Amino acid sequence: MKARQLFVGIACAGLVATAVFASKAEAQGIYVPLLTYRTGPYANSGIPIANGMHDYLTMLNERDGGIGGVKLNVEECETGYDTKKGVECWESLKGKNPAVVNPYSTGITLQIIPKAAVDKIPILSMAYGLSASAVGEKFPWIFNPPTTYWDGMSMIMRYIGGKEGGLDKLKGKTVGFIFLESGYGREPLPLLQQFAKDYGFTVKEYSVAGKEMQDQSAQWLAVRRDRPEWMIMWGWGAMNPTAIKRAAENGFTMDRFIGIWWSGSDDDGRGGGAAAKGYLALNINGLGSNYPAIQDIKKYVVDKGKSQVEKDKFAENFYNRGVYNSVLVAEAIRNAQKLSGKKVVVGEDVRRGLETLHITDARWKELGFPNFAAPITGVNCTDHNGHGPAYMTQWDGAKWVKVSDWIHPIKEKVRPLLQEAADEYATKTTGWPKRTEACDKAS
Repeated sequence: MKARQLFVGIACAGLVATAVFASKAEAQGIYVPLLTYRTGPYANSGIPIANGMHDYLTMLNERDGGIGGVKLNVEECETGYDTKKGVECWESLKGKNPAVVNPYSTGITLQIIPKAAVDKIPILSMAYGLSASAVGEKFPWIFNPPTTYWDGMSMIMRYIGGKEGGLDKLKGKTVGFIFLESGYGREPLPLLQQFAKDYGFTVKEYSVAGKEMQDQSAQWLAVRRDRPEWMIMWGWGAMNPTAIKRAAENGFTMDRFIGIWWSGSDDDGRGGGAAAKGYLALNINGLGSNYPAIQDIKKYVVDKGKSQVEKDKFAENFYNRGVYNSVLVAEAIRNAQKLSGKKVVVGEDVRRGLETLHITDARWKELGFPNFAAPITGVNCTDHNGHGPAYMTQWDGAKWVKVSDWIHPIKEKVRPLLQEAADEYATKTTGWPKRTEACDKAS
């Protein structure tokens, strides 16, 4: 009898210890670090994104008590868009069981990709980073939905082809490409060069070093000399408004100047001055505050003084981009909770949640974002991106205006090159591991 009582006592003590451990874990919450840059030459792009990311997650805490009954522990690590500082952030946070890391820099992403599988932390580089990391067989810990830089370049080329009467009409013409001298700026060049080869046009490259971002006189004199029919921009931070201003000063036709989705903030348009009217940029998220969830952010976060956003910049384009990023984080965490059966999820769980990311039009509406973004339905074990569409926006002198339907990437051009690049990365990286992670199916 005593032995039985002892066994029962030990079992009860074990249950109590487990309950205490679980309650402590829930009290600590789900750790979501954000690598941000509110300082430095890229701050005008980084600040609105940081605000949007932070405010949506804060809203979930304030309105819903977190996700699945567990609060989110949101912490920013300032990188100044500096790769070395970004890696230092990774090293400082990896011991805190992060659910996912958002690098918000292609340079930082490239440096921490080899660390992700070792440290068991998934990386979400939303529509940036290494395009080839879309190949899930080679990069099981890296995710870059809803679309890659190479998809973006193909969408720009599809748009140009539509204006020219077909891409074949570019034969013998010149397309300019102005870019930040960085891993980010050079990322889409292989695909652009492939398009040039396939359709017989010439690419003129105009590299902008960090120290030249707010000048660019030499680059735009070269553009004036070369007289390209179209200009494409992969810029960031102070580079963007300067380029738009210089383009206007040099008489370039603004509606033939197209930026990737990171070259289309409200500050970029405003910074270009009155002559910026007509400039184009791809976009992946909705504009403005007319969404129930955005209004909830205002109610629960901004109006209560729990945001750093300036009131007149609330719900601008890049703020909404940051919100979009955090929606993906939140949905991945929800998926992870369902798949793992745990409330407090960590990186290994959220990797599974990201690999089953599935946001239909109906789900966007349910989340309070009707018509905010295209569905994300193609992410799975082999495809960590989905290769979704974007739409074209145009600066009307005061704000961004939607001027196209969804533009889909030219997948037959992009996917073979992505697979080739992924295979090359894995071959050239010494000790690159083969995928051993199990494959879940989206529910």
